[in-house]
Amino acid sequence: MVIANNKMKADGLYYKTTEKARSQIEIREYFQTGDIDWLPCKEKWKGIKSIGMTRTTFRSDKGETCETRYYINSLTPEIELFSHCVRGHWAVESMYWHLDVTFREDKNQTIEKTAAENFNILRKLALSILKVFELDKKYSLKKKRFALSCGFRKLIDKLMALCFSFWGQIYL
Repeated sequence: MVIANNKMKADGLYYKTTEKARSQIEIREYFQTGDIDWLPCKEKWKGIKSIGMTRTTFRSDKGETCETRYYINSLTPEIELFSHCVRGHWAVESMYWHLDVTFREDKNQTIEKTAAENFNILRKLALSILKVFELDKKYSLKKKRFALSCGFRKLIDKLMALCFSFWGQIYL
């Protein structure tokens, strides 16, 4: 594995980022190769052009943990594009996780397609507002939603000011 990693680094198929987030250091290493001739059953994946791997190391006061993920993809070996796609994928996954946890979207049983799409748009809008809406304490998005529903009359002015400032930035 070390020899393969060194070859990928030398061939420019390696990319590394280091970030500080949530009181820890996150080191992400990306590896990608188009050398897939050895891959069994590759004909079952139409358009496969490369495979990739990410290794994420989390360092904090509590210690160090490491996660490894593997990807098959239709990208030609371009390591920065691969890393961008991986991060973008997890941003989308994170949004859907928030929609499910905050609004129980997976339990939605709206049958009519247009109504389901409209509700989805409204939930995404509400999620965006909840993310920037500040209360007196730090709350999870689910608790913010509950707090807004309980004290709506007290918080309506603050909520409307936030919405108007948001829409004003879009249209100015």
